[in-house]
Amino acid sequence: MDKIYFDNSATTKISKRAKDKMIEVMDSFYGNPSSLHEIGFEAEKVISSAKDIILRSLGIYSPQKKELIFTSGGTESNNLAIFGVVNSKKRQKTEKIMITNGEHSSVENCAKQLEKEGYQILRVPTIRGELDLDYIEKNSEDVILASFMHVNNETGALYDIGQAFDIIRKKSGGVVCHADCVQSYAKVKSDIKSLGADLVSLSGHKINAAKGIGALYVSPETIKAKKIVPIVYGGGQEFGFRSGTENVYGIASFGEAAKEHFSNIDKEIEHMREVREYLISQLSDHVQINNPKKSAPHILNITINNVKSETMLHYLESFGIYVSSGSACTSNSNDKTSKALLAFGLNKDQADSSIRISLSPQNTIEEADYVSKKIIEGKGKLAKKK
Repeated sequence: MDKIYFDNSATTKISKRAKDKMIEVMDSFYGNPSSLHEIGFEAEKVISSAKDIILRSLGIYSPQKKELIFTSGGTESNNLAIFGVVNSKKRQKTEKIMITNGEHSSVENCAKQLEKEGYQILRVPTIRGELDLDYIEKNSEDVILASFMHVNNETGALYDIGQAFDIIRKKSGGVVCHADCVQSYAKVKSDIKSLGADLVSLSGHKINAAKGIGALYVSPETIKAKKIVPIVYGGGQEFGFRSGTENVYGIASFGEAAKEHFSNIDKEIEHMREVREYLISQLSDHVQINNPKKSAPHILNITINNVKSETMLHYLESFGIYVSSGSACTSNSNDKTSKALLAFGLNKDQADSSIRISLSPQNTIEEADYVSKKIIEGKGKLAKKK
């Protein structure tokens, strides 16, 4: 069988439509979108069109499109959301910032930096992939920023962030609520209203667009109240929120990929769920399934007792199967144990013996059948070596 790529939460292959759109823009719309001539204006129209597509996918119609800020990716979007809000006003260091205890490193490491500066960081427990709403209820006073991932990138847990944000707002009226939707965008049907968020982070390379392009949605109310400021200064692009010449080629690919997915989103979600459920049916008697009660359709985390995750990863790779032993964004960390899996409730040995399978709409039942057989075969061979 050809190579089987089951690591789509790390990145996705750029789609033909997104790539073709990117090349078209490279060839024909190469001007600087800030230039006051026709070629620059054509480039600016590419940006405007992509913004319209992405905003509409979030349930927003905006003639001026000020609410969407293009960035270099999910990490920059999260940094802009967090530091942009914290830096927007003179703060008392006793004010609180609330995140989950299994956040992506681009949120957790922002929180650690703010912790060093004296801010109080509250980390909401997420045992078995559920937000501890009682904890949120008891600790929501004086919260200036709540930053929660919508879907956990390692377990696939789908958090009810809309309910969580409602609870926080009742106790902290001026709070800004940020949703990291990098793993849920085009995988879970939702819009700005259901998310209940003032800020929403997105990433292009997770949905078959090019790498190096992301976006941050900022609500009109947040803009009007000046509750967010830029973290990059320069020529005032993106309505002053993110200076620097826009990545027009990447933006074009992002818009095209979003159009492609959202034209067929119901079928894509159902297909990924079917492939994941087939994997579960084949593996459940052989491995531990770390399946949250509510989960996104494209992520499956499993623990293979007595086999280190990296050992299984390389075993599968020898058969042309590509999965992950955790978040690619933390692979350079000295501590390899997944904090997200520990937060989920696994112990260290279990976390170090877990792999993540993440799907795209292009993956098939036939691929899932082959992968499940190789995982079972690998367990039998590799566990004996301990």
